[in-house]
Amino acid sequence: MLKLIDQNPLATDEQLAEAFSVSVSTIRLDRALLGVPELRERMKSMAQKATSRLRSLKQSEVVGDLLELEPNRWALSVLDTRREMAFRDTDIVWDHYIYAQASSIAIAVVEADFVLVDSMRGEFKGHARVGDSLVARAKVGVHKEDKYIVSVRTKVGDREVFVGRFIAAVMEKGSFEESREVSSV
Repeated sequence: MLKLIDQNPLATDEQLAEAFSVSVSTIRLDRALLGVPELRERMKSMAQKATSRLRSLKQSEVVGDLLELEPNRWALSVLDTRREMAFRDTDIVWDHYIYAQASSIAIAVVEADFVLVDSMRGEFKGHARVGDSLVARAKVGVHKEDKYIVSVRTKVGDREVFVGRFIAAVMEKGSFEESREVSSV
């Protein structure tokens, strides 16, 4: 069980019970005996650890909950969808929530004080519904100077709903303000 939870820290008791062909109560008992906290507590602990490493955004600016962060390498976030995120009179989640989660994790994974998305190429591969948990994984590829290629994949369970390739640019705060002054002239 420990190995399975280590591979998938977001595994629910129901998923673990199915994987081992036992009851949920057996999983809860075994988890308690092993000292493994329930999913909510695991997520809370993961989020605290990840946000302590966060540099490019404030915790409140991350769309979803940042669960894991290895700066300049990879990150993981989860977004639990709610009714107000759906298109009118449907249970389909608006695409901009999916994009916002992906964009914020692409910025969060880069270890710098000020990071912007320079460009993005992405594809929506499916839809999410109210109540789904969107799990986004970001992976940093090559980087040259102040530009990082960050791949983000968002899934609902085993089903991929978004794939994006972001170019995240590290900006000097002064250079951004200088370009603003030039454009306003």
